[in-house]
This record gives sequence, C-alpha cells and structure tokens, in this order.
Amino acid sequence: MHYVIHCLDHDGAVDKRLANYDDHKAYLASAPVKTVISGPLLADDEETMIGSCFVLEADSMAEVEDFNRNDPFAKVGLWKTVSIRPFSKRVDNR
Repeated sequence: MHYVIHCLDHDGAVDKRLANYDDHKAYLASAPVKTVISGPLLADDEETMIGSCFVLEADSMAEVEDFNRNDPFAKVGLWKTVSIRPFSKRVDNR
C-alpha cells in the first residue's frame, strides 16, 4: 500500500530544518519503509522550505506512523501539522 505524509513546519523554522537536515537525510537512507518520492514543500517564492511531502510504500498505517514519529524532524518538533493518508497510485509516468 502507498501512503502520503504531508507536513507543514512551524513558522520561521528554516534554521531548525537546516540544522537537522543531515540527520533527516541519513534517517531516510536507512528507513524501514520504501520511499517512492519525497522532498520539501516550498513557499510561494518557490525557494523557502516550509514542510515535507513523502509518498511511501509500506505494509500498514502503523508502520508509516512509526516511520514518521522516528524522523529526526519530528523528534525536534519541526512540523506544526502532519497528515498521513493511504494513497491509491493510479498513474506513474516515471
């Protein structure tokens, strides 16, 4: 099953994001779920990072929730909101 995680940072959290970016990338590289695609969400200026978006492949919602809870960004309180939803991938143009 695929899942989408949509996270928005607390206002003014770019410095906190950058300070924990290496730990976040290392976590993603060793994560127990498969990342289909991921990256930062951007502000209207199309440059400033304001959140995160992940499309994951996992066996269960619980596995995805555990993945998210253990992300270094989550552990330092970067995200103001987190939404996790099952996703039915119908088109993949890669």
